[in-house]
Amino acid sequence: MAADTPAARSTRQDQRPGLRRLLRWETALVLLLVAVGLVGEQTSPGFLTGANLFYLGLDVGEIALMALPLTMIIIAGEIDLSIASILGLTSALLGWLWNAGWPLELIFPTVLVAGALAGALNGFFVTRLGLPSLAVTIGTLALYRGLAFVILGDQAVADFPASYTRYGTTPVPGTHIPYPIAFFAVLAALFGVVLHATPFGRSVFAIGANQEAAFFSGIRVKRTKFILYVLSGAMSGLAGIVFTLRFASARADNGAGLELAVVAAVLLGGVSIFGGKGTLGGVVAAVFLLGGIRSALILNDVSNDILNVVTGLLLIGSVIAPNAIAAVGRAVSRRRSASPAAPAEPAGAS
Repeated sequence: MAADTPAARSTRQDQRPGLRRLLRWETALVLLLVAVGLVGEQTSPGFLTGANLFYLGLDVGEIALMALPLTMIIIAGEIDLSIASILGLTSALLGWLWNAGWPLELIFPTVLVAGALAGALNGFFVTRLGLPSLAVTIGTLALYRGLAFVILGDQAVADFPASYTRYGTTPVPGTHIPYPIAFFAVLAALFGVVLHATPFGRSVFAIGANQEAAFFSGIRVKRTKFILYVLSGAMSGLAGIVFTLRFASARADNGAGLELAVVAAVLLGGVSIFGGKGTLGGVVAAVFLLGGIRSALILNDVSNDILNVVTGLLLIGSVIAPNAIAAVGRAVSRRRSASPAAPAEPAGAS
C-alpha cells in the first residue's frame, strides 16, 4: 500500500477545492445544458440554429426577468407566488391606459410603479403583519388576477404601434439575441453583483440561514424583505410590458401559470427552498435549461399537457436533486473525517 506521506496529503488537499468546484450543482446544470443542446440537435435538426435559439430566448424572457428577484426572496427564506398575476395586472393596466389615450412613454413607468405597489402590498402583509408569505402570495395571486379582469375584462387591446412591439419580436441588430434577453443579461449582472458582492446580498443570505441570528447581529430583517418584495413587483411589471409587446396584445390572462415555471427555474438553479443557499449563476443556467427542454419537446410535437407534466417533474426534481447531492457530499465528508490516519512510515523504509 502506498505511504500516506504529508506531501501526498497536502497534494490531495490542494486538489479538493478543484474537485469540489467540479461537483457543484451549477457545473451539473451546465453539463445538462450541453446535453440538451446535443440531444435536441440530434432529434430535431436545426435546434441549435440562430433562429431557433432566438425563439427560445423569446420564450424564456419573462421567466428570466421574474426569476432574478424571486431568487433573492427564496434565499431570504420567503416565497412570492403572485408574480405572474402581477404580470397580468400590469399588462391589463397597460392596455386600459392605452385605450384611455395615454402615451406609451408615460404608460411604461406608470405600469412599473403599479407593479412595485403590488409587491409592496405583499411586503406589508409579510413584514408588518407577520403573515406567512406562502399564504399571502397565494391570496394576492387570486387578487391581482381578479383586478386585471376588473380593469380590462375579457377584451384584448392589440393596436400598439409597431415601433414598440418590434422590441418584443425582433433581435438586437446583427445578432440572434432578443431584446428581452439582452436586457436580462444586464440586469442579471447587476443582481449578481448585489447578491454576491455587497452587504445587502450578504444580509439576504444571513436572513435565510437564520433570521433571528441575523436580527440580533444588526440586520434590518423586515426592511430587507420589504425591499425584495417591492423589487419583485417592479420586475413582474417589467415582465408584463415585455409580454405585452411580444404578443402585441394586452389581456388580463397574460402570463397565467407562469409562476410555476419561474419557481421551477429558481429551485432547479440550486436555490434552497429553505433559504440561505443559492447562486444567481445557477438560476441563469436553469432558466435556459428549462427553455431548451421545452423547445426540444415542442420541436418534436409534444403536446402542452406533456410540457406541463415535464415542468411539474422538473419542479419536484429541482427540490430533490440538490438536497440529495448535498446529503451525499456531507456523508462523504463525515466518512473522510472519521477515517483513522494512516500510520507514519518508519524513517529509511523504501
